[in-house]
Amino acid sequence: MKSKYLGVLVSVAFLMSGVTQAAGSASEHQHHSHASSAPQTLQLNAGSKWKTDATLRQVMNDINQAMTKALPRIHRNEFSNEGYQALARTIGQEVAHAVEHCKLEPKADGMLHLLIAELMGGAEAMEGKTTASRKAGAVRVREALKAYGKYFQHPGWTVPRG
Repeated sequence: MKSKYLGVLVSVAFLMSGVTQAAGSASEHQHHSHASSAPQTLQLNAGSKWKTDATLRQVMNDINQAMTKALPRIHRNEFSNEGYQALARTIGQEVAHAVEHCKLEPKADGMLHLLIAELMGGAEAMEGKTTASRKAGAVRVREALKAYGKYFQHPGWTVPRG
């Protein structure tokens, strides 16, 4: 992939401890090309949600389930630093899998990489690698999951309350 999205993804992936394989997968993700005038914010595809593939839907389900399981303890302030780190690693591994097996058309892929940047940014905060709190990182991931449902086709998609 030759775009500014790759740079964002690779930079964030390198910052994720235990998830540096995501950067390697991203650099091998060469089959997409993006226009340099690609939008910097998530947008619908001419008023419709972007098409997804089975791999992306499974990855997003897995991230969503991990967040659903963690949210009650996060809300009760009972989630340990180790718990946040494990959740961040799960997100990083799932994102790496999606990037490696991505089969979206280029414009949908560009939109996906904006979402990936949010997921990875939230995961980075959950690992304690930013000035944002770990809990704020979880909120960022949850917001990215909500955005995924708003902009991408995924039958039956629901985001955990929180």
